[in-house]
Amino acid sequence: MSGNWELMARTDRPVTRESLRQNLGKMGLQKGDTVIVHSSLKTLGYVVGASVAVVGALLDAVGEEGTIVTPSHSYGHGNPSTWTNPPVRPEWVDTVREHLPAFDPQTTPTTRMGRIVETFRTWPGTLRSRHPETSFCANGKNAEFITANHSLDMLQGDNSPLSRIYDLDGKILLMGVGYDRNTSFHLAEYRIDETPRNTSQFLVEEDGTREFRESKQIHNMNDPWLLDLGDAFEQSRRVTVGKVGQAESRLFSQREAVDYAQTWLRRRWSQERR
Repeated sequence: MSGNWELMARTDRPVTRESLRQNLGKMGLQKGDTVIVHSSLKTLGYVVGASVAVVGALLDAVGEEGTIVTPSHSYGHGNPSTWTNPPVRPEWVDTVREHLPAFDPQTTPTTRMGRIVETFRTWPGTLRSRHPETSFCANGKNAEFITANHSLDMLQGDNSPLSRIYDLDGKILLMGVGYDRNTSFHLAEYRIDETPRNTSQFLVEEDGTREFRESKQIHNMNDPWLLDLGDAFEQSRRVTVGKVGQAESRLFSQREAVDYAQTWLRRRWSQERR
């Protein structure tokens, strides 16, 4: 309960589902929009109804013709012999491999995604893509199109929900978080040849058969340059900055962000090779 007291202390007035919807509308989120949301509940202030009110407000803002998308990543489905945080004791590896639960889009919880995402994952009508590590959830008109056929290879590339959002000319909403949470920048990484690749293994279960399958992916996906890229994009393109609840938020075109990021990243790789 101490967390609620702290939120009340720094909130001018209670934040409600309706006030959030109004804030989102002022930011430029419209009926019929497809938008991927990255969020932090605590930055919004004291929200009546907490994450339930936030998810409701997002769905209200885009209406029945729109679609809300969130990352719903979950970790711990790779080869346990390669785990590092923490590593598995060598004598335990075989047991962990044998008994490790496979990813299930219905029951596997998200990892470090926050309360808003976890509430959205279980919301009626929400669909989830089937990648064991970097799944995405979607709810609305385009949910099935966005979440279907998520490739095990190149997990945030052209056969991922991020690319489907690009096809739909969707938007990105950063609600109380920075550009380092903008997953769509990784789509740009996958689209340029300069990005280093590596190979991982993920546990997949189909028709009662379990196996670890190899997956190609980019290397070091959480680089600190994401913030630099975000700052450069904001200075060069149209980004709407405003408040949702108490949280500084940003709304912008995903397609513009990805296209800009591809050019920026190619320039970065070129400079590093000199």
